[in-house]
Amino acid sequence: MSIYHTTSPIHSWPEQERPRERLLKQGPHSLSDAELLAIFLRSGSQQHSAVSLARQLIQHFGGLNPIFDCSLEQLTAFHGIGSTKYAQIMAVKELGRRYMEQDYLLAKKPLNQSKHVIDFLRYQLQGEKQEVFAVLCLDAELCQLDFSVLFYGSLNQCQFSSNQFTRHIIKHHASQIIICHTHPFGHAHPSDADYQLTTDIQKICSLLEIQLVDHCIIAPTGSFSFAEHQLI
Repeated sequence: MSIYHTTSPIHSWPEQERPRERLLKQGPHSLSDAELLAIFLRSGSQQHSAVSLARQLIQHFGGLNPIFDCSLEQLTAFHGIGSTKYAQIMAVKELGRRYMEQDYLLAKKPLNQSKHVIDFLRYQLQGEKQEVFAVLCLDAELCQLDFSVLFYGSLNQCQFSSNQFTRHIIKHHASQIIICHTHPFGHAHPSDADYQLTTDIQKICSLLEIQLVDHCIIAPTGSFSFAEHQLI
């Protein structure tokens, strides 16, 4: 890219090179990560165009995901990013999360494949900086009834209340459930406590005549499915 494009505002670029115009003519798949991000940043800084600023952000943080997982303090410490641009970036992330959730909820798409379940859970829980325990309530056809984070914990543990958990799944009339928790700074391998929690929840579900479909662990480095490993 030329110095002209690095320093000049996007509206001064030739029309065929502007991200918005290219998206409308060629589709969003034709844009790079930096160009897509620049559309939401809307403007650059005094020294850089929006695309150049977006490219520097991606390079500095190591990708798109770390940018979306930044706190206000982390992102606004980067030159050219203030609270307004932070709000715009967080709005994009939340819109994507809601799109995926409503796509399954409103269209009644069944979560009947492990990959779809893991993708859904990862998108919901990506960026959590503490351990959380969540429940995905499903109907008899494995369609989503509700997804909720029930318990928040510390960096590496989360307190579980069987009474609160039981009330929640009864309230949402779940026929089947998938439970999930995060290992925010570790690997997705289950601990002894995770095995015990799975056994305890299986007993609760058995009493309520609700099927425990899976227990998933989401970590930055990967995921683990109890069902895939035939542990449920």
